[in-house]
Amino acid sequence: MGLPPPTADALSCSSALCLRLAAEIGAAGGWVGFDRFMDLALYTPGLGYYAGGSHKFGAAGDFVTAPELGPAFAQTLAAQAAQLLALSAPRMVEVGAGSGQLAGDLLRELELRGQLPDSYGILELSGELQARQRQTIAARVPHLLARVHWLERLPEYFDGLVLANEVLDAMPVHLVVWTTTGAAERGVSTVDGQFVWVDRPASGRLLERAQALAAEYALPAGYLSEISLTVGAWVAEWAAILGRGALLLIDYGFPRREYYHWQRATGTLMCHYRQHAHVEPFYLPGLQDITAHVDFTAVVESGCAAGLELLGYSTQSNFLFNCGLSDVLARTPATDASRYLPLASSVNKLVSPAEMGELFKVIALGKGITEPLLGFARGDRSATL
Repeated sequence: MGLPPPTADALSCSSALCLRLAAEIGAAGGWVGFDRFMDLALYTPGLGYYAGGSHKFGAAGDFVTAPELGPAFAQTLAAQAAQLLALSAPRMVEVGAGSGQLAGDLLRELELRGQLPDSYGILELSGELQARQRQTIAARVPHLLARVHWLERLPEYFDGLVLANEVLDAMPVHLVVWTTTGAAERGVSTVDGQFVWVDRPASGRLLERAQALAAEYALPAGYLSEISLTVGAWVAEWAAILGRGALLLIDYGFPRREYYHWQRATGTLMCHYRQHAHVEPFYLPGLQDITAHVDFTAVVESGCAAGLELLGYSTQSNFLFNCGLSDVLARTPATDASRYLPLASSVNKLVSPAEMGELFKVIALGKGITEPLLGFARGDRSATL
């Protein structure tokens, strides 16, 4: 594929994970669903992509997230965070905090606004990322590090704001192929030491979901896409934990009617390695990210069924402008070219339809929040769900 070669150490780690994956497939009778393969490739302790030691975020990693573009994202997001903290409780939990850049910049901005949370929890599976997050936050806001703590598991009860930026897309998904005879689950087997695709008839909850989708959207034979049962379960789990507060989720994806459009016949699965995007999930397991777009209709269905209320849904562009992105940009004089031009470039990536502005969505689900949220004041697309 012409991708950059890994180092010898990285290749050794990937080879070890491949042996672990092959052993798992063998123990399961020679086949596992893709959701299990994806889970192991990303989260196997010490070897999986998010559980190992590779550099993942930013220009030197495999992909760039919104917080890595500069502080404007967090500075703008802080307006919505401050409102939700005031409406619930002065506590935050960030799920999957990446490099820690969002946490550091968000805490700094909330302090400037006089609206710091009493505590900022980070739920992070990777010990390597925990260490990096601590280092980043200590460098940006050393006097606020004492407010930050790392969680080993979800809390039993929580009031406040739960924030997840680009977390849902990395949750394991099932692959489904709709055929003339029904729905098949695409899984993984091995032949001569190589991972290969093998389809089996879908069953259980996956079959029920696949049949419902086929009936609603008349999916043609050969149509391939993803179904995430994990995302819905995750949202429902937080719904059981949340007392008064909100989930604020930012990710790329579509409403269901767009997700399963007949023209999107090969799904949304994508891999990221050293700033290259491709569609080969068997390439160097453990060294590349594996993602799928989010079905935001499924997010809402799961949340509302578990007792949450939809508080807003919009594009990232609309959300950021509603939260005062223009004011954040105006803090830097346009005459100061050395500072303004890089800032304007990063802001363009955040809001441009050709970059992150339209593909990325923001959705809020909550309990006990009665005031309209400022991030969805204009351009709310909840009706599309």
